[in-house]
Amino acid sequence: MHLYVYTSLSEMLRAHLRAQLPPDVQVTFHNELSKPDSLAAFRRANAVLGNPPPEWFSGGPLPALQFWQIDSSGFERYAGLHLPIPVANMGDYFAWPCAETIVAGILALYRNLPELTLLQAEKRWVGPPVRATMQLMRYKRVVVLGAGYIGLAVRQQLSGFQCQVQLLARTNPEAQLHSTEELQAVLPETDLVVNCLPGTAEGFFTAELIRAMKPGSVYASIGRGNTTDEPALITALQNGHLHGAVLDVTAVEPIPTENPLWRLPNVLLTQHSGGGQPNEDAGKVDMLLLNLSRLRNGEPLENLVDVARGY
Repeated sequence: MHLYVYTSLSEMLRAHLRAQLPPDVQVTFHNELSKPDSLAAFRRANAVLGNPPPEWFSGGPLPALQFWQIDSSGFERYAGLHLPIPVANMGDYFAWPCAETIVAGILALYRNLPELTLLQAEKRWVGPPVRATMQLMRYKRVVVLGAGYIGLAVRQQLSGFQCQVQLLARTNPEAQLHSTEELQAVLPETDLVVNCLPGTAEGFFTAELIRAMKPGSVYASIGRGNTTDEPALITALQNGHLHGAVLDVTAVEPIPTENPLWRLPNVLLTQHSGGGQPNEDAGKVDMLLLNLSRLRNGEPLENLVDVARGY
């Protein structure tokens, strides 16, 4: 078997992967090859780790390819790609840290930690007036857009605050809401919307839905930036319709310096750091090794996805 690794791994992790692979598996690494040699190695690979350029898959048949391990949770850049092989992503590996980031950001917004951080930097003690601005996460009525790994992790974490959480998903039986119409009907009574949608849901949270949100509510996004009407969100934040927003993802990343999101005091930006955790790349290698072992033993693979459908 020939394994091609597009993910840029450290020398230590490359050595670790070589040591863990069965003797009959030959591995080549993208960051050890020239671009032409790397593409050639990809085209003859039986298994791939990483997220190669989408055009590599359209450059002709890949008769040797048996398995592809995507090294991220999202893979919308490959939407519409049809492959007759099993494909897996990182699934819940990034879900829990993403959920922790967005829940922490929302809690920080409610408890006014951004202002307290600025006051600390200025060495200004304000005290009681800040107390009056604080809100509680407890008992909030929440809609989570998406019932995938991240959405479910967000729901689990919010359960500790005794929040009333509804999930939105078209077909998932765990969801309480299944259409835009059902979502729009509950938004006027919803305190918090958490967007965990993949990039294939482009433009889903429209200006109309933003206008339907409860005055003083909060919007948070940990999915993909292209799923939100960002200009409409900015307007709702500027005119006070929304209390605030916590955004791990935005329409353009990095955010252009002229974008008002940088300057809005009721916006907390976490800079697409949501999935961050110690030894991220080691986890990708471990997932690959697990799925390669299962593939060779004819066992079910972890985190299988449908690339063409985007989830």
